[in-house]
Amino acid sequence: MAESKGLFFTRRQKNSGAGGHTLSPAPITLRQAARGKRALLCCISYKKKKFELKGTIHDMKNMRDLLIHQFHFPPESILILAEKEAYLEPTRKNIEDSFGWLMRGIEEGDSLVFYFSGHGLRQRGIHGDEIDGFDETICPLDFESNGMIFDNYINETLVNPLIKGVTLHAVVDSCHSGTVLDLPLVYNINTNKWDDNSPEEGRNAFKGTSGGKAICFSACEDYQQAADTTAFSTDKNRTGAMTYTFIKAVKAAVTSNRKISYREILLQMHESLKKEDHSGGCARARLRRVFTRKILQDPLLSSSEEFDANTEFKL
Repeated sequence: MAESKGLFFTRRQKNSGAGGHTLSPAPITLRQAARGKRALLCCISYKKKKFELKGTIHDMKNMRDLLIHQFHFPPESILILAEKEAYLEPTRKNIEDSFGWLMRGIEEGDSLVFYFSGHGLRQRGIHGDEIDGFDETICPLDFESNGMIFDNYINETLVNPLIKGVTLHAVVDSCHSGTVLDLPLVYNINTNKWDDNSPEEGRNAFKGTSGGKAICFSACEDYQQAADTTAFSTDKNRTGAMTYTFIKAVKAAVTSNRKISYREILLQMHESLKKEDHSGGCARARLRRVFTRKILQDPLLSSSEEFDANTEFKL
């Protein structure tokens, strides 16, 4: 069984523009970020809501294990926001403060990771900088009262400040997440080329970095939904379909002591999702009035600059 990581709203939410703030708790105190490798993992289940997600806590544990055991991230360099007593609550204020933690004092050679598992939305854009006319968002725990976090804000906060020698990898497992970092280039898996992600009238809007590099794996195209599913689990625990297939591809390469490229990860994710779709293992994806019997999502790779997608994937 699978459930979509998306929601439906008929109007643009108030107080949810790029970077705008509403009343929120006092600023949280975050420990000094580690040098070198550091990661921000944000996983939201929206407990006791009618749109609750069951798989995000498993996503968080799996991603944390991948970073520590496969890519040697020190545990103390990983900041987790989740609805568990041991972690900070993933409210809008805490997520935005954590963005600051991730970027504060970055230096050449730093490797940064931002991971998000939760709901995503899209709303009619007002800046004229989207090809499809829609802004993409991530939904904090308190988004109904304090607003969503828009792609423009994520780009301004996590992408634009990247200096030379600093790389950010984002992995976003939510609906409508294809260009949620507003990166200027999207990889075309069929042509093995990069496509311009900016509209003609918006190509003067700078969406790049300050010399560094940003790369994002997204769960699906901007118009698609992402599945929270038991289809890949032997014990019927839910997990994000994107998170599962991403980790599976990377771990398989590491276990066999071979290198894996960005393109190969994307191809394997597509193949795993297609195989599960055809097998019927995902019996039903459900959210409110939308029903489907398939996992209908195409993972996406975007970047702040062109690079050879056959390059080895490293964190």
